[in-house]
Amino acid sequence: MESEKKQSSSVSDVGAWGMNIVSSVGIIMANKQLMSSSGFGFSFATTLTGFHFALTALVGMVSNATGLSASKHIPLWELLWFSIVANVSIAAMNFSLMLNSVGFYQISKLSMIPVVCVMEWILHSKHYSREVKASVMVVVVGVGICTVTDVKVNAKGFICACTAVFSTSLQQISIGSLQKKYSVGSFELLSKTAPIQALSLLIFGPFVDYFLSGKFITTYQMTYGAIFCILLSCALAVFCNISQYLCIGRFSATSFQVLGHMKTVCVLTLGWLLFDSEMTFKNISGMVVAVVGMVIYSWAVDLEKQRNAKSTPHGKNSMTEDEIKLLKEGIEHIDLKDVELGETTKV
Repeated sequence: MESEKKQSSSVSDVGAWGMNIVSSVGIIMANKQLMSSSGFGFSFATTLTGFHFALTALVGMVSNATGLSASKHIPLWELLWFSIVANVSIAAMNFSLMLNSVGFYQISKLSMIPVVCVMEWILHSKHYSREVKASVMVVVVGVGICTVTDVKVNAKGFICACTAVFSTSLQQISIGSLQKKYSVGSFELLSKTAPIQALSLLIFGPFVDYFLSGKFITTYQMTYGAIFCILLSCALAVFCNISQYLCIGRFSATSFQVLGHMKTVCVLTLGWLLFDSEMTFKNISGMVVAVVGMVIYSWAVDLEKQRNAKSTPHGKNSMTEDEIKLLKEGIEHIDLKDVELGETTKV
């Protein structure tokens, strides 16, 4: 019976990762067509993120109204604080991309892994084995090889990048801690924060986009093709947002960052297949190193769990399993969205 539960849990874990990867890669492809100059030229990434959260909030309200999901109490100040951190993350990522080179932007995203590790150590006293640390370094090196090109930075861009890395890391850690603190599922938490994020992004988003692009969204000539891409992007964003919260609730912010780089590999591959992007030996070798690092990371985490199980007294181990079971029953997370392409996680 216990083995069946473990097998079912493993299947649902794989399903959560699969949903996140498919929806994240899909939204990048949709936004690439929507926002590129060769597509529909919709250059309002922050406002688009507001649309994403508006639809997510609507789905949450319908789910609560029909009884498909329950609504537990979370203090309003915690919801507001979390929403502010999440919105700062989105805006800072956009500004970082605008002010810095793509190479430095990619480096700043890679730095989220060690930053998340340090923050989890400071906030939750979490420790990592040597194998886990080594595998994280392999992933960082691999993704760096296949994504980082020119590296240029200025003072304003550096401040924006630091703000983006800190706020995004804090947001992802907070998703897991809030779910555990109030015993709420991922969708319940998302349905409470999405309306606040949607309202604030739809109010301030057009002004942020004007600062970034020099154009107001009211000047954009909407077409049926653009409307279709926006609706597709919003639909994918709902699954992307839900799966992001789901993954972080089940695993950790560090695991989400490490295994989330599989999306980078998928995006590069699909860009080469669908959009004639250049695929060099450097890209291929970097992707191979990154995938090897992800495999090693999965092995290292499993090894760490086995060591902890052996070193923990039986009575305490049983109590921990019960606690974990209770937490998982309460848990149903623009990469961060890839803001340069307008993805919603991680736009």
